[in-house]
Amino acid sequence: MKKILLLGSGALKIGQAGEFDYSGSQAIKAFKEEGLETILINPNIASIQTSKNLADKVYFLPVETEFVEKVIIKEKPDAIVLSFGGQTALNCGMDLYKKGILKNNNVRVLGTSVETIIVTEDRKKFANHLKKINITTPISKVATNLKDGLKIAQEIGYPVMIRAGFALGGQKSGVVKSENEFKEKVVATLSFSSQILVEKYLHHFKEIEYEVVRDQYDNCVTVCNMENFDPLGIHTGESIVVAPSQTLNNYQYHLLRNISIKLVRSLGIIGECNVQFALDPFSNDYYVIEVNARLSRSSALASKATGYPLAYVGAKLILGKSLTEITNQVTQKTQSCFEPAMDYLVVKIPRWDIEKFHGADEKIGSAMKSVGEIMAIGRTFEEAIQKGVRMLDEGAEGITDNGFSDEKNVWHYIEVPTPRRIFALAVGLKKGFSIDEIYKKSGIDRWFLYRLKNIVEAEIELIKLQCHSGKRSASRIRYSFRSWMRPV
Repeated sequence: MKKILLLGSGALKIGQAGEFDYSGSQAIKAFKEEGLETILINPNIASIQTSKNLADKVYFLPVETEFVEKVIIKEKPDAIVLSFGGQTALNCGMDLYKKGILKNNNVRVLGTSVETIIVTEDRKKFANHLKKINITTPISKVATNLKDGLKIAQEIGYPVMIRAGFALGGQKSGVVKSENEFKEKVVATLSFSSQILVEKYLHHFKEIEYEVVRDQYDNCVTVCNMENFDPLGIHTGESIVVAPSQTLNNYQYHLLRNISIKLVRSLGIIGECNVQFALDPFSNDYYVIEVNARLSRSSALASKATGYPLAYVGAKLILGKSLTEITNQVTQKTQSCFEPAMDYLVVKIPRWDIEKFHGADEKIGSAMKSVGEIMAIGRTFEEAIQKGVRMLDEGAEGITDNGFSDEKNVWHYIEVPTPRRIFALAVGLKKGFSIDEIYKKSGIDRWFLYRLKNIVEAEIELIKLQCHSGKRSASRIRYSFRSWMRPV
């Protein structure tokens, strides 16, 4: 094998482009180390991977079947890589496979097979696979038209979750609470996807993710696990995410870890993948939501959070190397088969900028609207979340720095997920709203709410102490508190 064709991150689009620039760039670096010629297809000139010092040749073309086929005929690559360009690259790769273009041109797919990718992307096949290996998944059925979808929704009972097959960034998915909402959502979803999954809505379940790598010799490790601040129903790209998880007990952590490994092995995935779970907050009941048989936006977060270069290692694995052969890039002494241990935590917060789009609904859900994200590191959740809010660069110095005043409005923003929710929570806690009531309205785990309460109470206490000294006004003290929370 001498020449590899890499399908890149695609055009600038929410949920598609920048998130996968990291993975593609790392893959090219790994391939070049092995002396392979790399051909990249990516129309996005504003990416690192299209820089002239990385790939040997770049085609600024859409990552679509007709364009990729022409490049294959011209360049005659020995192999193609599908798992480093997000959903766009996967969908294109599946189409190339189904049309026989790869077979006719003697191009092999590196890493996870296309058959496995199809199983993970096709909602019906994935649910059937989980049942075969006795892994639980939410009660669900697949429909390809509105009539069948309505019948399934009536059987399951509203509210239900609708998910599109082969979709990017949770596009057109969401929770529907009535038949009229269902009809509207399904018509929109089937306009671009061939199938929908109608599943039982798991109200206020936790959403947990595991980043897993596996080599062709069946060595398998979980590099990082992450927990969504928001409950199930908010897309991972739309939620505040904490790594590692903070509210799981030891049994729950290892239960989900073992299931992740079992699932990845059963699918025969080679390289890196992401497994998403729904976990009952009051028991150990769990459901597998989906598997991304590719690098995802969570992979970039996990890599930076742990120092474990998931994309680089994944690229080496699909070339046939084992986890015991690849040197750990941080220590330069141990191998990549060791799972990182974190004595700190990381918080990821999305940035939306929805107000720039006239008439756009600011409510966030299972489809991505965010245009970027920040990552903050701290010894405690309180430190990391305060750093993160400042890093959004939207003028807020912390969660208590906001303009909420109307109590009715605050409850609305606590219950309905929007970019303002984190600030509404701080105001509600300051007004004395009970943790239990906030949990019932929002579904956000009490552990996180108590951490936010610590920040609110620290500000109140500091203002009280300094006001008693009579030296400064309350507004000046509040500014001082925000400066005091900023790390040196």
